[in-house]
Amino acid sequence: MLDWLKNMGKDYPDYWKNYLSKFEKKPSRFVALSLETTGLNPKKDIILSVGSIGIEHNKIVVKDVLEIEFPKPIKEEVSENVIDQMFKDVRVPKVTESVALEKLIDYIGNSVIVGHRTLFDIEIINETLEKYNCGRLKNESLDIEVMYKKLLDINDKNFSLDALKKIYKIDTSDRTSTVEDAYSIGLLFLKLKSKLDIHIQA
Repeated sequence: MLDWLKNMGKDYPDYWKNYLSKFEKKPSRFVALSLETTGLNPKKDIILSVGSIGIEHNKIVVKDVLEIEFPKPIKEEVSENVIDQMFKDVRVPKVTESVALEKLIDYIGNSVIVGHRTLFDIEIINETLEKYNCGRLKNESLDIEVMYKKLLDINDKNFSLDALKKIYKIDTSDRTSTVEDAYSIGLLFLKLKSKLDIHIQA
């Protein structure tokens, strides 16, 4: 209710209006999402990169991928040329934060977001959206760590993404990226969804 009052009368960007219109229909897709951020405080830290992959009909859609790099923090600009030479990767376009955010929102649409500790990912995206005169994400979300805890019926232990990959024998390269993590999240989600015998529309 408070969020609705706060955003009442706002002149939203066109891409946000388009995003909101997508919720007139039920979601037909899951999106496995992984973020790299500067820290764990959504109000102070920022997004560095995003990797995401679509899931439909209990299958990962390898052609449905988003990989995007957000601008580095100002304090890192001094060494940016050195970093670029060391980690040059032409696959990931460098764009402004507002353009990166627009691409992310267009890609997610009304999909169900799947992640590891998803609440943090959603909150830092919401904080970024607020800077650009947008509202908050409306998507439903699922957390693979929560799903695994439900499977074991425990609440007193936490499981990192690496720990879950090890448990389910999911191999990744030594130098992982956000999109590789998103792929691992997608695989774990499908395994846990099957083990929990849950049926989710999307």
